[in-house]
Amino acid sequence: MDETKLLAVGNSFSEDALYYLHDVAKADGMELKVVNLYIGGCSLERHWNNVLTESKDYLYELNGQSTERYVSVNEILKEEKWNYIITQQASHDSGMEGTYFPYLNQLLDYFKSICPAAEYLLHKTWAYEIDSNHSEFGRYHCSQQEMYEKLSKCYDIAAQKTGMRLIPCGDVIQAVRKTPPFRYELGEKSLCRDGYHMDMIYGRYLLAGVIYTFLFRQDIRKNNFVPEGADMETLNVIKRCICEKFDLIR
Repeated sequence: MDETKLLAVGNSFSEDALYYLHDVAKADGMELKVVNLYIGGCSLERHWNNVLTESKDYLYELNGQSTERYVSVNEILKEEKWNYIITQQASHDSGMEGTYFPYLNQLLDYFKSICPAAEYLLHKTWAYEIDSNHSEFGRYHCSQQEMYEKLSKCYDIAAQKTGMRLIPCGDVIQAVRKTPPFRYELGEKSLCRDGYHMDMIYGRYLLAGVIYTFLFRQDIRKNNFVPEGADMETLNVIKRCICEKFDLIR
């Protein structure tokens, strides 16, 4: 089987999203190269400015692990014949429509000029935890629901304007937050580890499961990868929510 190659031009939220993706694919016998270009809190505007300056500011993460190598977007686009290229808005700007354009279109045009055969995808990120102390949460009146609604609107508009498909990570996270044992407002587990980044086990697994199911339409309930330290009953809750999102429950 040929290796599938996926590149994310992202930040810490794409780092969370891709941490387990290679492991999930490997458990199904799939060869998947997963690269994340990481700058913490990096916005679409900064990504575009980095393209213009060919800045080697991105930490190159391969299959969920840091390589301690710093690179430019420009060079990595030419490194492989990428099958999928993913990008996203910085979380603090995700619900602010004016922050997406013209930068997303400019990035997309540049990416396509180098990798015309790739599919370009938008990673719909998530709202912060209800008691998050993130310095930018006040832009959403410290309301998880308001942040989710605003980022949903912005990502929908961005997808419509660009024709990119949306990976619905933020939607599945909101669904899981209404499901035991992740009803944090009732004193149960939080999917976040610090109020905005995903939990190292269950949050990161959820994200990998959503992306894997989105890309390959495999039933994640049949995948036997288990993160170290995970409880199977809790993982099964997440798997079911993912399958419900993709209409795989029969």
